[in-house]
Amino acid sequence: MFNDIGPLELVTLVVLAVLVFGPEKLPKFIQDVTRTIRKIREFSESAKQDIRSELGPEFKDFEFEDLNPKTFIRKQLDNDELGLKEIRNGFDLKKEMAEVTDAVHGTDAPSSPSSPSASSSSSTSSSSGSTGGRVDMTKKPEEDDRPPFDADAT
Repeated sequence: MFNDIGPLELVTLVVLAVLVFGPEKLPKFIQDVTRTIRKIREFSESAKQDIRSELGPEFKDFEFEDLNPKTFIRKQLDNDELGLKEIRNGFDLKKEMAEVTDAVHGTDAPSSPSSPSASSSSSTSSSSGSTGGRVDMTKKPEEDDRPPFDADAT
C-alpha cells in the first residue's frame, strides 16, 4: 500500500501528525482511522458476497480481480485452451529481429526454405529484376530528387 513512500517521507508524516493532532489526541485518532478502515473493508466484503449470491451458482468462480483488464488478459492468455503457449514458445524474437536486420542491411541470412520469409523473399527477388528486390537504405538522395519547397504551405 505504501510502496512509494520512503523512510524520510514517513518520518515527515509522523512528525506532521504529532504537530497537527498533538501527542494526547494522536492515539485516539489512529484508533478512529483503523476502525474506519476496518468498517470499509467489512462493507466491501459484504457487498462482494451479496453480488456473488445475486449472480447465482453459475458465477460461483467469479473473482472481482478479473474485472481488472490486465488480470483478465493475463488469465486468458495463461489458459491453454487456444494453444497460445505453443505459439508463444515457437516464436523466437531474437531470430526474427536478426532476419529483419539482415534484410535491412542487405546481407543474406541463412534461412530454411520452409519459412515464410524465405519463400516471400525468393519470390520478390525473382520478380523485381536486377536489384534483387532490395532497397538501398544507404543511398543519399540527390538534389534533383527532393520535392520542391513551398514556403507558403508552412
